[in-house]
Parts: sequence; C-alpha cells; structure tokens
Amino acid sequence: MVKRYRSIDLFAGIGGIRLGFEKAFGERISTEFVSEWDRYAQETYVANFGSNPPVMGDITKIDEKDIPPFDICLAGFPCQAFSIAGRKMGFDDDYKGMCRGTLFFDVARICDYHQPKVIFCENVKGLAIHDNGNTMGVIKKTLDKIGYSVVDEILNSKDFGVPQNRERIYIVAFRKDIDPTGFRFPEPTDSTKRISDIKEITVPSTKYFLSERYLETLREHRRRHESKGNGFGYVIRNDDEIASAIVCGGMGRERNLIYDHRITDFTPVTNITGRVNREGVRRMTPREWARLQGFPESFKLPLADTHLYKQLGNSVSVPVIEAIALEIFKTLNLNVKSAGMGETTSKIAERLVFEANL
Repeated sequence: MVKRYRSIDLFAGIGGIRLGFEKAFGERISTEFVSEWDRYAQETYVANFGSNPPVMGDITKIDEKDIPPFDICLAGFPCQAFSIAGRKMGFDDDYKGMCRGTLFFDVARICDYHQPKVIFCENVKGLAIHDNGNTMGVIKKTLDKIGYSVVDEILNSKDFGVPQNRERIYIVAFRKDIDPTGFRFPEPTDSTKRISDIKEITVPSTKYFLSERYLETLREHRRRHESKGNGFGYVIRNDDEIASAIVCGGMGRERNLIYDHRITDFTPVTNITGRVNREGVRRMTPREWARLQGFPESFKLPLADTHLYKQLGNSVSVPVIEAIALEIFKTLNLNVKSAGMGETTSKIAERLVFEANL
C-alpha cells in the first residue's frame, strides 16, 4: 500500500502549489496546515479548497510548535533581499544569523523543528543570481545546516502545456536520510500550446475591450519610450503566439493584450472616455489568465477582477508543479520500498509507473 503524505502550504496564495501536488499525488497526500496573510487570497483559497484545515494568517506570528507534524513543506515564499552583512558583523554562521528577517527564515525555522521529508520552494528566476548569487547561497547553506540535500532548476511554463513564457526557479530539498539520487527535474512535456488554446469560447464583456482613447495613450507612451531607445510598452499578441509572464502590477495586463475580432456590440458597459476601439484589442480575462497558469476550468474565481489579476499573476503554473511533484512522489516511494522490501531499483520503478496510472 502506498504511503499517505502530510503537507503544509506556506505563503499559499490561492493554492496553486497545493493543487499541483494534489494532481500528482492524488489521494496519497493530505494538507494539514495552511498559511496565507492576504485576506482576498484567503477567500479564493477557501472557495476552492474549503476551510479544513483553516487558512491561518501571518506565518511570522505562528510558533512552529503549533503546526502539526508533516512530511512535505510547500512554500512559495516571496523573494526578499538577503543580507550576509550580519555574518561579517559577528553573527554565528548558522541559519538564524544568515537569513533572519526574511520570510525564508520562517520556512527554515518550521522545517528545522519538524524535519519533514521534503521541502519544495518556488520563486522568481532572478533568485538564482540575486546579490551575485549570495541569496541562493544562503538558502542552500541554510537548508544544508538543518539537514537537507538541495537541488534546483529553472523551468519554463511554456514547455509544460501552457502558452506562457514564465521562467521560475524550483528548489527541492530532501532530508539527508532520504536517497535523492533517483530524483530528476522533469523534461518538457508539451510546448505546442498557443494563445488560441486559452481564449474565451464566446466574446467576453465589452469591459475588457480598450477605449480608443486609452489605446492611443498606450501607443503614445510606447512612442516616447522608443524615441529614448527603450523597449517598454504595451504588446498586442496574435493567437499563434505565447504570452509573456503575467504579473500582478504595473502594466501587467497591457503586456498581453490580444485581438478579438468577434466583437459586434461596441456599447460600453463601464464609464469610459470615448468609444470602444474598433480594432478588437482587449485585455485577457481573469479566466484566460487562470488558463495561462494551468488552473482547471473548475477552479473558482469568486472575487472582483482587480483581485483576481493580482492573485493569478502572483500564483504558479500548476502543470509545472505537478510534473515536479510526480518526480518527488517517485523518489519518496523508491526510498520507502527499497527500505522495506529490498527490491531492485528497476523493479520499483516499473511498479511506480503502474501505480502512478491507477
């Protein structure tokens, strides 16, 4: 019988990492603890996963002793500046001296106390080179000091069945009594998807179509930047393209404008200046952003668009998480079965392929 693994979901957002692991592990994983400080993200999370366990607030205010035992830590912690100046000023060369004051510290203190089998983290690609590599060095050294072997890889969402050019770094740390040699980051599975694959089946509300005046403002904005030699500006993408990484702030929505020539009713439904543009230029809808991140159609988007764009831009690409989680699952079960049954690695691998398809 395959072991059931307990997980905790830190910096949970709307639950993208949890969803990826649940898709990979199936009924073999249970979530025991959830923490997310943003109340709007909490609402979306509860709408999709329920309130058992309840979504707790600020993890920095939660004692590690109050968290139930767990086997897998999921943590999409925000990237803060890591300073190693503390060590130069006399801090002990341990994880408390190296990463205190960052949110990664909370991952470290909780996992140091509970010693789960696996720690999984996702972050922006730039984490790998942040502060000339010192930030990543602190993370790896911290995890090593609390008893973990660490591997990391940068993967692109566009290679895993979603049309979004989104590079992120993924960190997997196995407790040192677990043999990690069988673990490999997944190879690309599907690079064929395009914007046409995620577009709404019917024409969305006119509120997503830009006004003529705003479209001209964007064009003027880009002209000013181009005259200065800058490349910043809006982008209108064709159906056969892929989207750039969706982000939650600034001009995130304007970098992935699309054409939708199906519109026939140009009557405004919001208070705009001027007419709705006749070129069919519109923003993607929150549901289209959800598809860009690989969320299933059944995933509920219960809040106003402003909140949803922020939440989805901050979230993860579920198919990438699922692919990595499946490799973690295989590695954990290789360790369990080799320890308990004395089987050869090839025999275990054959059986895992069978079980993964049950």
